[in-house]
Amino acid sequence: MEDGTLKSPGHCGDTTPDFDVSHWDARADCEVRQILDRIADKWSLLVIALLDERSLRFTELKRKIDGVSQRMLTRTLRHLERDGLVERTVYPTVPPRVDYALTPLGASLHTTIKALVTWTEGHQNEIAAARNAYDRRAAQDELTPI
Repeated sequence: MEDGTLKSPGHCGDTTPDFDVSHWDARADCEVRQILDRIADKWSLLVIALLDERSLRFTELKRKIDGVSQRMLTRTLRHLERDGLVERTVYPTVPPRVDYALTPLGASLHTTIKALVTWTEGHQNEIAAARNAYDRRAAQDELTPI
């Protein structure tokens, strides 16, 4: 095998602690990239955060997540279930009752998400200041003739 050639289309290289993140495979068929795309979208993050508190029914999730459509919430839950992060329990009642809960794998991911949220809360003022400075520069650039 040539140097730099990946072992298989879905293989994204080594992920050992010494692995340099700058060498991640950026191809769309990279499994690591696909997983990160899935768990890092805004709806998945919100669902995982809400389910960390307790199991919820679909309508409870929909009510708690401002702006999510029924279709998008359904897709998000199905993807999270497929990835082993959420489990779906159907109770044989009339009408059927369906609960969603985090799996142990999903709960371990929530720990990482909490760290990201904590970082964001700790740096939100710096980010707001950077955004304001950028917006002022951009507005100034628009006024400056070329």
